[in-house]
Amino acid sequence: QVQLVESGGGLVQPGGSLRLSCAASGSIFSITAMGWYRQAPGKERELVATITSGGTTNYADSVKGRFTISRDNAKNTVHLQMNSLKPEDTAVYYCNVDWRGAPYMAYDRSWGQGTQVTVSS
Repeated sequence: QVQLVESGGGLVQPGGSLRLSCAASGSIFSITAMGWYRQAPGKERELVATITSGGTTNYADSVKGRFTISRDNAKNTVHLQMNSLKPEDTAVYYCNVDWRGAPYMAYDRSWGQGTQVTVSS
């Protein structure tokens, strides 16, 4: 099994920045896509950003130009740099990874426990 540990959430004023990190550990042979989702109170979980093993990125329109996703393949870690934060970015942020434990196995998806990001003055 794979464990994901997230860090970096907190309270920040509008216009501020935060950097989220998510480290994957366990019986991992390889990881393809890694990503971040978020869920605000009363809303469905939504995609924030994803990154492939080759470095191709995808962002929600609402965060383009403000958020940057990156990964360290050697450390099985994904980061989300969030700049120019807005109150509407307030949510619980979840990381996920698509991984497999051996070359003959299908990929599985694991989720982190979530980290709270609050943007408020």
